[in-house]
Amino acid sequence: MNTQTQLDKLAAANIDPEIKSGRDHQALPGPVAYGRDLWERSVLFMDTLRERADNIVAHDRAGMPPLLDFRYETLLDARQFAKPVNYALLRITEVDGHCWDDCIDAAKPPVMIVDPRAGHGPGIGGFKRDSEVGMAMVEGHPVYFVIFYPEPVKGQTLDDVLSALRRFVEEVSRRHDGAAPVLYGNCQAGWAVTLLAAHCEGLAGPVVLNGSPLSYWAGEEGVNPMRVTGGLLGGSWLAHLTADLGDGRFDGAWLAQNFENLKPEKAIWEKYANLLMNIDTERERFLEFERWWNGFYTLSREEILEITQDLFIGNLLENGEMRIGDHCVADLRKIRNPIVVFASYGDNITPPAQALGWIPAVYKDTADLKSAGQRIIYMTNAHVGHLGIFVSASVARLEHRAILESLERIGKLEPGLYEMKVANPSGGDPDCHASNYTVRFEPRDVADLRHDVPIEAFEQVARLSEANEAFYSAFVSPWVRVMASPASAEMLKWMHPMRTSRLVFSESFNPWMRLVRQTAETIARTREPLARGDPLLAHERAMIAAVGDAIERARIARDARLEGTFRTLFGDGGGAHGDDTDGENNARLPV
Repeated sequence: MNTQTQLDKLAAANIDPEIKSGRDHQALPGPVAYGRDLWERSVLFMDTLRERADNIVAHDRAGMPPLLDFRYETLLDARQFAKPVNYALLRITEVDGHCWDDCIDAAKPPVMIVDPRAGHGPGIGGFKRDSEVGMAMVEGHPVYFVIFYPEPVKGQTLDDVLSALRRFVEEVSRRHDGAAPVLYGNCQAGWAVTLLAAHCEGLAGPVVLNGSPLSYWAGEEGVNPMRVTGGLLGGSWLAHLTADLGDGRFDGAWLAQNFENLKPEKAIWEKYANLLMNIDTERERFLEFERWWNGFYTLSREEILEITQDLFIGNLLENGEMRIGDHCVADLRKIRNPIVVFASYGDNITPPAQALGWIPAVYKDTADLKSAGQRIIYMTNAHVGHLGIFVSASVARLEHRAILESLERIGKLEPGLYEMKVANPSGGDPDCHASNYTVRFEPRDVADLRHDVPIEAFEQVARLSEANEAFYSAFVSPWVRVMASPASAEMLKWMHPMRTSRLVFSESFNPWMRLVRQTAETIARTREPLARGDPLLAHERAMIAAVGDAIERARIARDARLEGTFRTLFGDGGGAHGDDTDGENNARLPV
């Protein structure tokens, strides 16, 4: 990617805002005016990082409550169950100042939204008005939200969590005369509600999976290197070690760090460059999102091992080998409720192949899907990133609203595979409804979703992981557990670079930041941004673009080395899913 392309990307991200100024520093020579503007922006930038750090400290001291922008009441606290887990069921009671009775249409099914427990806290599905919670309430659906607390109950397992989620579904259904709730699963929560639907046939209504991986070995070489990292690290033993060092808890900051490392040019460079360039307009939006992004929650040792070993490395869910309890195996074919899958080609964490690749693995062809009596609907976005699937206001106002308003039509579709197409002439009008846009359900063939998967290579990884995990569990883990303590775990927690890099700007940790705050307050009273057309600002943008371009090239080279090493160690594997030998498996997912 050349520098001009990077400049275009930054411009599209509002890196060059419309900043109007009274005098535009006309009284000062160009370099002096630019130097003053850069100094002011730098101080305000540092002050924003100070406020972010202080928000992190305040959120932690408050017990890290869910970041929901809606009033709610707690209905069930699973910490009080016979098999306790750190989950709770909330009922959203008010939106935009309107209470439950003013918002709810009793004829519409309840919606139960489950947020991802993948390092961060709950709230991403409802931390602003234009969100999944907001759209569901505006459309008249009773809305329930599943949260989790920062610390897991000691020893809690995925089975325990699924048991609690089942209780939640039963409670929602009881409150609505037996009506099955629509299950909304974001990212990690997608496979959780899928397991729930497979285990609780008849309890759940339609299942909506947003950016949710169910096919963990799928992906595209050169685009999705995350799938090979488990093999390169030797399997799940490293997650086990990290949880042992955490005194039985796995720090979610490690997962957040992995997400940022996937595309450092965006998460570590462009995000902060955008803030510096647009400090007069971007401060509040930056702080709003960072309140959620930097709230790191923990998982139990048992949970992280089941997630890494059984799902991401073992791929047991897609293969129909994922056990639930002592007597049940999750079978995706048992799900009879309609499944809606929302994926994006801009999502490098859960690419469409991982969100949709399970379909041809479970159903050999379209006729098999129809004979099973199932309806699967998928919708793709061409460019939005992983988090944008949950947090983008435009996505909430269009795609999520369209899903909710189309539930009745989806329930009447004949069994089969469909692609949901939304045409929106209004351009994302926040008040657009079904009368303003059109939705089509176009029949598709299961063969359209087939993709190459190096099965033999990933099976070798699974075997290696099992061997390493057995060795670590038998000979290393007992010694690590003896040495670990609550004190050492807390020390490692606060020394994590995802925390120290933020908290170093807090007044609580760095007294010098008080001077930054006071200086920023003075600057804010007299701030006059430099004119947007200033040539030195153009040079600054070019430099920012060049650095971002260099980081991106380095990341692409890094990913290529990782995948090359994976091929060297494990080979290209065998065939893809299915028995096709005529090249059908090379079909790309339809856009």
